[in-house]
Amino acid sequence: MKTISLHNEAEIADAVREAAEKNMSFEILSGGTKQEFGRPVSADTILDVSALSGIVKYEPEELVLTARAGTKLTDIEAALAEKNQMLGFEPADWGPLFGAQAGRATLGGIVATNACGARRVKAGAVRDHVIGCRFVNGKGETIKAGGHVIKNVTGFDLPKLMCGAFGTLGVLTEITFRVSPRPERVAAFGIDCGAETGLRLLREAARLPLDASGLSYVLSDGGGTALIRVEGTHAAVEQKLAELHKQFAAYETKVLDQDATKNVFRAVSSASHFREIATDIWRLCVPAVNACDALTSCGIASAAFWYADWAGGLLWLGLPANDETAERLRGITARFGGHATLMRATRQARERLTVFEPETPARAEITRSVKTAFDPKRVLNPERMFQGV
Repeated sequence: MKTISLHNEAEIADAVREAAEKNMSFEILSGGTKQEFGRPVSADTILDVSALSGIVKYEPEELVLTARAGTKLTDIEAALAEKNQMLGFEPADWGPLFGAQAGRATLGGIVATNACGARRVKAGAVRDHVIGCRFVNGKGETIKAGGHVIKNVTGFDLPKLMCGAFGTLGVLTEITFRVSPRPERVAAFGIDCGAETGLRLLREAARLPLDASGLSYVLSDGGGTALIRVEGTHAAVEQKLAELHKQFAAYETKVLDQDATKNVFRAVSSASHFREIATDIWRLCVPAVNACDALTSCGIASAAFWYADWAGGLLWLGLPANDETAERLRGITARFGGHATLMRATRQARERLTVFEPETPARAEITRSVKTAFDPKRVLNPERMFQGV
């Protein structure tokens, strides 16, 4: 497939406008780390926007940062670290799951796929931290949405609409985030136990006044471990750990230091457990209280690997990408609510199966209407999320 590389917003607008006039289409590419996530795109040309990089404006005192969409996540995190700040939603680098080099993820890709990590239980998703953006829609029009202040109530909240849209509504060119102070200390409290017990204890921990920033269950040699991440000042963390020791005194427990905590939750957020396992991957989101029933119903005993995040609200499953698995998982979401997504599979499987949770007729009509409003000629990432859209 032909690739064109553009260097600024005006060039992108011109290229999209011309493509719309000629009834052509683009597959949008920046870091390229998640090109194989979602349905294969039916496009004529790859639109490479990786040159749109660099921090435009950073106001540490206001906790606001604006950067171009092609800026690497590693560059943003380095700039924020100098001011003891961070992106509060803990962006996930999923690139290595698809064979890409770690560290190539860009802000545009993070926003387009709503790629947040374990800290979502405390801070929310990507869309909760994006306060403004610029993008080029499918007509070649440049749109500015939101602003540079956290309190912003003007107009429609288009920045949130762009989060998780997989580039089907516009080519992101610039994004403004609210950022968060970096905690003085981070630690993880681990409880060695079986899955059913671990998921129950994570829900109990979520109800404690600890403001936990991570609630995950990971498999280990001979069993599994429920991990509760706490953060704050040194004194606050010590107090939270003491409360956890008191609450879970009946179990075998351990405390992970700052470096170990950072490593284990980076692995949880980026799903690095699956990097060396040759298996298809599904992500199942259900109410946390139903996680154990969902695991039983999906046939977890046959999974190549699995683990839980968000106190059981997110299940990463190493299950085959076939009709039987899809029907079983969608049956679970129909029963409990939530959604099942085929995260990694062959191109053939992603063409044949419904990658994202099937929409109800009413919601599908809204999806088509929104796509038509932003991209009437279907220039941008056609069929990346749903067939015919």
